[in-house]
Amino acid sequence: MTNEQLIEIVRHFRIEGSVAAVEPLGKGLINDTFLVRTQEADKPDYVLQRINHHIFTDVELLQHNIEAVTNHLHHKLQTAGIADVDRRVLRFIPTSTGKTYYVCSPDNEEASANLLSENSEKNKHDCSYWRMNIYIADTLTLEEITPKSSYDCGRAFGHFQKQLIDLKEPLGETIPNFHNMELRISQLRQTIANDVAGRVKEVSKELELIEAHADEMCLAEKLHRQGLLPKRICHCDTKVNNMLFDRNGNVLCIIDLDTVMPAYIISDYGDFLRTAANSQPEDSPELDSIAFRWDIFEAFTRGYLESTASFLTPIEREHLPLAVALFPMMQAVRFLTDYLNGDTYYKIQYPEHNLIRTRNQLRYFQEVEACRERMSTFICNL
Repeated sequence: MTNEQLIEIVRHFRIEGSVAAVEPLGKGLINDTFLVRTQEADKPDYVLQRINHHIFTDVELLQHNIEAVTNHLHHKLQTAGIADVDRRVLRFIPTSTGKTYYVCSPDNEEASANLLSENSEKNKHDCSYWRMNIYIADTLTLEEITPKSSYDCGRAFGHFQKQLIDLKEPLGETIPNFHNMELRISQLRQTIANDVAGRVKEVSKELELIEAHADEMCLAEKLHRQGLLPKRICHCDTKVNNMLFDRNGNVLCIIDLDTVMPAYIISDYGDFLRTAANSQPEDSPELDSIAFRWDIFEAFTRGYLESTASFLTPIEREHLPLAVALFPMMQAVRFLTDYLNGDTYYKIQYPEHNLIRTRNQLRYFQEVEACRERMSTFICNL
């Protein structure tokens, strides 16, 4: 979009000050993000973001979740007497209609969400959806995984869950069944039966390993149905670059709230360690170099259990090692399903890319499995 078009979109939000410039911000893979600078020195700058409504198809639900969570956190911080509340939780800006998102129609930029809800699904997908929040200045994000950053992440994401324990406003799933392993296994089995790309014969070893562990990897859903494993409000995308740090390296604020929704706590715990504790990137073909980074596991777990000690149930705590194994297995299933479907979901750089990703995650799963008993002992001792 042109700069003039972006400025026109900004005009629909109740910002303070006048726009001086709009420039790209970050390298997000899901949403397009821009920094909106204001002319006045005493006015804040803003973040303008185009929501990927092809992934988050219910934008109204998405923003409802985010508003409920940020309002709750804002209230808790104020009640606790925290001075710099607006640096510790995102604050979203309403539009002239009072909503925290604006719908831009290709035919009519002033089309409202209510009008669009009456149109066809095609028209909805032709529109773009935008939101704005106050830009938190003098902060940085980290990409490097170290024991220090892992400990900070564990404490921060655990504290995030703790702060939302008493959230009364019901939230919905912004991506339904996002971490449902039973569904992922079912999708894989259906894909095997269809074999649309004729690739099933190539992956017999991978399928044998997955099926050998499929029943245990679906344990969370079974425990939930038995009333033993609760769903809590989780972030569901726990990565070190999804939080802001101040210039002294202290965690300020958790960001990227699109996936905040009801989930098992093992989602936040296992998802972080899937990427952070793997010694190799998830698409590395160097399988013999893949190792489970115990130093990262230990640091993250210490921080996480410090923050969650007041509410974590014994059964949640007991199944944390399972979570570490579950998430590489789940991702392996998703990569392999896509490979067998002819690579229709994940972007690939070469024909065997998804197969290499699958083998990488399965090898990492095996490394994790070898440490499961040691993990349980470590957690018990804490």
